[in-house]
Amino acid sequence: MSPAPMYPSFAGVTLLVLGLLILLARASQAMFDDRGDDDERAGDGDAGESADAGIPATGAARIERHADTGLTRAERIEREVLEEGEADDDNSTPWQRDSGGETPDENAESPWGENPAEDRAPKSEERVRRPDQIEFTTGALLVNVAFSQGVFGAALVGAAWLADLPPDALGIVPADPWNLGVPAVALGVAVGVALYVANELAAAVADAAGVEYTEGVRESLAPDSPTGWAVLLGVVLPVIAGFEELLFRAALIGAFSAGFGLSPWLLAVLSTLAFAAGHGAQGPGGVAVTGVLGFALAAAFVVSGSLLVVVVAHYVVNALEFVIHEEFGIEWV
Repeated sequence: MSPAPMYPSFAGVTLLVLGLLILLARASQAMFDDRGDDDERAGDGDAGESADAGIPATGAARIERHADTGLTRAERIEREVLEEGEADDDNSTPWQRDSGGETPDENAESPWGENPAEDRAPKSEERVRRPDQIEFTTGALLVNVAFSQGVFGAALVGAAWLADLPPDALGIVPADPWNLGVPAVALGVAVGVALYVANELAAAVADAAGVEYTEGVRESLAPDSPTGWAVLLGVVLPVIAGFEELLFRAALIGAFSAGFGLSPWLLAVLSTLAFAAGHGAQGPGGVAVTGVLGFALAAAFVVSGSLLVVVVAHYVVNALEFVIHEEFGIEWV
């Protein structure tokens, strides 16, 4: 006779993982907020500004470039490098313009004081050299996301195994055989495509209402090479989809409902709130849109009872967002 499942122990591990994930999400949100503030301060010191809204010349070019949907991400990056190089050529310093383009002797007397080389250093260079301004590369961000969520997922799997949870409680073996194997994958793809379309419409509504919707996380994770895309689509996104569905749907809905007799629809609402809170780096609009998406995935899990269906659907939504927006540069609105 097998021992009774230890649902309280599994619930404790689940809530611990959830808390750590939300703390990590808050740290990521703070990182992107600081990056936005740094970009704004750097823009205040640029020599050229657009005539429309006080946007630095390079910033205005970047906005125009992202609006050009005919370019791939690699082409947009190449154009950005060329444009920023031209901007740097135009941003010559006052002493270079006065001396015909030549920098004066570092040891010569000047009105800047005893250390002219240090005093004349542009403030923008000081910002670039600050240790706390170091930015992670796309590859480092991909590794960080895959590793952190992989560790969290492994912790949940280990806790479920040690707690002797039955597979059907987590949706691993659903009651309906049609929600297993190829039929479950096909259903997940269909649900994922539908949710992607709904997600785009919800984002358009948030944008029209003037609610902030930040896409910095997705843009930072978008790779620039075929190898990077293979890692993103073949490793990182499956890990994200698998872990988040295991936590927010299988554990918080399936296991909590089976172990404590709670309504799965009530748990769907509560897990959706937690799911939205974990995406604070996307701004208020992103939190709202993610909440709608999360509840749709929760409903799909409750109805199908299959973890595989929602994992596939989640992956399809994320993959379509990256490929359509970041690789092909297509914006629907």
